[in-house]
Amino acid sequence: MTAALTLADAAPVAAGLVAGSVAGVMAALAGAATLVALRRRLAVITVEGRSMEPALRSGDRVLVRRVPLGRVRRGDIVVIAQPEPAPRHPATVGGRPDRGVRDIAQGGWVIKRAAALPGDPVPAPVAAAVSSAPGSPVPAGRLVALGDNAALSFDSRTHGYYSGDRVLGVVLRRISTP
Repeated sequence: MTAALTLADAAPVAAGLVAGSVAGVMAALAGAATLVALRRRLAVITVEGRSMEPALRSGDRVLVRRVPLGRVRRGDIVVIAQPEPAPRHPATVGGRPDRGVRDIAQGGWVIKRAAALPGDPVPAPVAAAVSSAPGSPVPAGRLVALGDNAALSFDSRTHGYYSGDRVLGVVLRRISTP
């Protein structure tokens, strides 16, 4: 048995192929737009160092939602641009400073826990570093950020306040461990 395709039969087939191709292109464009939107809202960070142990360990990958300071809550784990100029870090791991996270693109970042936000009382362990009395309010546009592992963390206890405009976002969850 043989089959023959006539011109009348070919037109619907061709139309279906074109429609399928257009649909495929549209799906690809929609997927690309979704990825762009997600990259504007989310970031994946690889933790480097021991400053957030036991909550996070070196090598953990975390999903970060990009938010401004006003959306950060006390207790959130935050990713913040490293203070400029980067001071000499007292804690090292393997001879390298324990900065908290691996660099993203061109900038250095730290990962810490938000301990006090604008208007909150300054925690006593931070008071000397910020030249304020314990309990005085954190100034507008600033936050106090602390590492969970105080012995290995360069944070507000030594650096003082972090600027709120340097907040990248808050950690949503750990997505993998080493």
